[in-house]
Amino acid sequence: MAFGPVTMADEEPPGWEFQLTPYLWLPTIGGDLNYELPPGGGGAPSIDVGPTDWLDLLNGALLINGEMRKGRFSIFTDFVYLGLESDDDRVRSVQIGNVIPVDIEVNLATKTDFDGMSWTLAAGYTVQETTTSFVDVIAGFRYFGADISTSWNLSTDITGPGDGVVLPAQGRISQDADLWDGIVGVRGRLGIGDGKWSVPYYVDVGTGSSDLTWQAITGLTYSYDWGDLMLVFRHLEYDEGPDGLLEGFSFSGPAFGARFRF
Repeated sequence: MAFGPVTMADEEPPGWEFQLTPYLWLPTIGGDLNYELPPGGGGAPSIDVGPTDWLDLLNGALLINGEMRKGRFSIFTDFVYLGLESDDDRVRSVQIGNVIPVDIEVNLATKTDFDGMSWTLAAGYTVQETTTSFVDVIAGFRYFGADISTSWNLSTDITGPGDGVVLPAQGRISQDADLWDGIVGVRGRLGIGDGKWSVPYYVDVGTGSSDLTWQAITGLTYSYDWGDLMLVFRHLEYDEGPDGLLEGFSFSGPAFGARFRF
């Protein structure tokens, strides 16, 4: 979320400069979770949460970005924590052991809890700079951790041949993921007019624990003597492939905040 140099191109800063950016992000969160609901049943829960759901579903959030810069070199970090609870999961009808059909849409009430944390740490080098614009190349890593659980509530136990219980009326399963990915990318700012208004941009792509992760940010900022106000659109996506917990999982939506320089 922080976007680089605050000095003119012909000025050499005397030492390290710092920026701190608390912000609010209201993404639409969507994707399939690769665990079976119920276990062995062949169904899978999904999460589809939009900005209008946040007041009802949000359990906790912390979002902050920081940067330190000296000349053309910079180090920045970004931390996001989101805790959500969904009471309206989209769960497909399944079969228990491929034998006993269970119509979940009618008989099963589900709830999915999602706790996710993203931490990015990267270094940048300015390859082009003017009085109002700059371009950095960046390299670093991103950690993403998710703890997801689903509970269900049937009107009765599901029994199989011989009256054995193959699925209790109530139950809960949970999965977690800890993904470490190296990332590379570019970031920068394009000044508009006298430089008070500018267009920030950021793109990274990476791999490691996940098959692919990528992130893109762009929007508008307005500069003051103390710092900047910003309104951007941010998209973050993870794909662990068919064998991972998260498949085509994304966070996408507007973010706004204030960047303080000191």
